[in-house]
Amino acid sequence: MNILGISAYYHDSAAVLLRDGEIVAAAQEERFTRKKHDSGFPAHAVRYCMAEGGIAADGLDAAAFYDKPILKFARLMETFMGVAPRGLGAFVRAVPVWARQKLWIPVDIESSLEACGIRMPKELYFPEHHESHAASAFFPSPFPRAAILTVDGVGEWATSTIGVGRDNGLELIREQRFPHSLGLLYTAFTYFTGFKVNSGEYKLMGLAPYGEPKYADRIYDELIDLKADGSFRMNMDYFGYLDGATMTNARFDALFDGPPRRPESDITRREMDIARSIQAVTEEIILRMARFAREATGEDYLCLAGGVALNCVANGRLLREGPFKDIWIQPAAGDAGGALGAAYVVWHQVKHGERRADGRRDAMKAAMLGPGFDDDSVAEFLKGRGYPARRLEGADWAREIARLIADERVVGLCVGRMEFGPRALGARSIVGDARSARMQSVMNLKIKYRESFRPFAPACMEECAGDYFELDRPSPYMLLVAPVRKERCVEANESATQNVRDRVNQVRSDIPAITHLDYTARVQTVSREANPAFYDIIRAFKELTGCATIINTSFNVRGEPIVCTPEDAYRCFMRTEMDELVLGSFLLSKKEQPAWKETSDWRKDYVLD
Repeated sequence: MNILGISAYYHDSAAVLLRDGEIVAAAQEERFTRKKHDSGFPAHAVRYCMAEGGIAADGLDAAAFYDKPILKFARLMETFMGVAPRGLGAFVRAVPVWARQKLWIPVDIESSLEACGIRMPKELYFPEHHESHAASAFFPSPFPRAAILTVDGVGEWATSTIGVGRDNGLELIREQRFPHSLGLLYTAFTYFTGFKVNSGEYKLMGLAPYGEPKYADRIYDELIDLKADGSFRMNMDYFGYLDGATMTNARFDALFDGPPRRPESDITRREMDIARSIQAVTEEIILRMARFAREATGEDYLCLAGGVALNCVANGRLLREGPFKDIWIQPAAGDAGGALGAAYVVWHQVKHGERRADGRRDAMKAAMLGPGFDDDSVAEFLKGRGYPARRLEGADWAREIARLIADERVVGLCVGRMEFGPRALGARSIVGDARSARMQSVMNLKIKYRESFRPFAPACMEECAGDYFELDRPSPYMLLVAPVRKERCVEANESATQNVRDRVNQVRSDIPAITHLDYTARVQTVSREANPAFYDIIRAFKELTGCATIINTSFNVRGEPIVCTPEDAYRCFMRTEMDELVLGSFLLSKKEQPAWKETSDWRKDYVLD
């Protein structure tokens, strides 16, 4: 049975093809259109999934959309009426969009599929938003049974849910409802600290270690009423998202010592302390939710999804301090993953399809579910453009890449199938030497063109992870933060009065390029079984240097979606100060390439996130 899952019309549109319960293909629309967080119908992603699965135009048995638009519209109307007349402006902006498109999503899906040359299947399903998140968390997890926690901004009404999955069944047993939302609370602080809503939340998390939680008491005293079970109510007098175009208001400004930081302006001590404070509060809420989920379900394992599940710092604390034996986080935890969850709901909940879970490996295929490009197509691309390259064979491929990394070269990888989800995991990655004290600054300022405080993640051979980090289990999707082992750390010679760049450049361990200010790291463990090409690079690096850890960051610049095609990769390579590019078996050196000509300022092509 072929089931097409779709998420669209809000942000992070995506498509997924599920065949008899197996994930065949999954991709986000932004990777094809080059528009970050593309919210349109995922036509390119749909075409890719159909082609990857070898599905004829009339070969779909069912389709599923990741939420219920009518319920979402009802929530919007009820909200507008509840704050009238203050919300008139927001009402005027929202209603035409709904009248034009969002109330007609079934019709739009059919016409959009027809435009792709695909016949609409007879069955079209609309699971609830958090049901889709929950399904994406549990069904591909390795656990035969588990508690489920979903946390995001808002779906229809729910903002977080607790559920339980057993075999091929799933039940949601408790929810928190709009406007009380951990995702929206965190987003409000994202906005207030000058980062982009629904995009810059990870920056807020990355900034937190630079500050102190001096505002945490104000958050508890004034903004939220937090209960022992993790539920809470927000004091809406401080927030603007019910009746205005901004997340916070003047009362919020007064509470946090002034107006919101202007985007791209200097980051001050205030923003650092605010970031640390809301991060601490978020972690406490998640821990309380998890403890209640354990009590309510009696399960030993936990699955997570929803945008807040991408908070890898909170996930790390949950693993270390929470009540569960183990946790599993959906690598595409945000709305893109809702497409997968919607398809799973049809297969397991509607069709009662069989599920296999061995308690060891998940069903996500290392998230390598997007388009791939074989050597023949790469060779044709290079020859057609006249780009010089050297083909590497066998073990020489990994050894040469490892040598370049050891020489402090910055290398772009476009190898195999593209990752599904926001993390680059070795297929569309930029890699470097984690031992280099200068590499974080070099890659931030000359490659990624982003804020200097942004940390990089380590990719480590799975069996060696315990030698570098206080982590006793795999972390294949870069969704857990763990402490760097104490014996590898050195005390930094710094003070809180130093500027951000100087503090970043302080050496804190023998792998300084991936060690955060608080002596932690966002760890990706790499196994030979799941990701053989990337594993071979790291193993070759270990054989050469004795170090089983390298830098891994996404192959893009700030504001740009992660690259998809060899053409995308080459363009990004030439626009930055990357040294080498790997396209499949081919190695390209920057110094050998023809002069790159731009017809415009490409930095203006991308909306900064």
